[in-house]
Amino acid sequence: MNSTEIRSKIQNANALDFGTIFNQSIELFKKVWVQGLVMLLLNIVLAIPVIMVVYIPLLFFGFINALTVSDSYDAYGSYGNSGMGFAFGLVFFVVYIFLVVAMSAIGLGLKAAFYRICKLKDLEQLGKEDYFYFFKKPYLGKTVKLGVAFTGIALLATLLCFLPIIYVVVPLSFIVVVYAFNPDLSVSEIIKLGFDLGNKKWFLSFGLMFLTGFLAMVIGFLMCGFGVYITSSFSYLPTYFIYKDVVGFDEEDDQMRRIEQLSTF
Repeated sequence: MNSTEIRSKIQNANALDFGTIFNQSIELFKKVWVQGLVMLLLNIVLAIPVIMVVYIPLLFFGFINALTVSDSYDAYGSYGNSGMGFAFGLVFFVVYIFLVVAMSAIGLGLKAAFYRICKLKDLEQLGKEDYFYFFKKPYLGKTVKLGVAFTGIALLATLLCFLPIIYVVVPLSFIVVVYAFNPDLSVSEIIKLGFDLGNKKWFLSFGLMFLTGFLAMVIGFLMCGFGVYITSSFSYLPTYFIYKDVVGFDEEDDQMRRIEQLSTF
């Protein structure tokens, strides 16, 4: 489907039932909780080298800065220290932005792949559970660009105080779902469609996300804390079913992709 067809389906979407989607999310969670756990563990594993790449240079720069400060106790030391402090602050800011964008891209790619796995389990289709689907050559650049956009939108909403971040949580969630099932669309089209679907079904989506997130947190803590890693993926499932009911899937294109995947193994 192209963006025009998807937008038309969003604009003409029928009302959805809160209870039905909630029950469907429970049933699907029973099938994909292992895959959700694997996704979160992969997120942690992939985050470790990124954090090391970021913080090792910062630690080295901070060590050099400390040596410079200790060796600059003279009449002009304050000027040198202020210049070094400004440089360290600038480096820290740039590196921090890189870290946030990298973490956002990793999380977005893994979550989009998880939604594709959810579709396989939900529709009982054959296919490979490829957690790194969106980190491969055709989509890696787009995943990074979406990670940058994702970070920028979230940062802007945060700077505008509390209410905007509550609003954008829903469209940002749908951006991932739209990307998962329409990876060949442009970055701008994916973002626009995510906001279109998020605006159209905002109250329903926010209510389901809040309820499933709350239940996932409570049940996870009752499972000695570690259970949060098992139950957290439950909160991702309502957006999948809303997208499925509103937009649906292009089965012809999907079958071609599955045939291509299976033929490579």
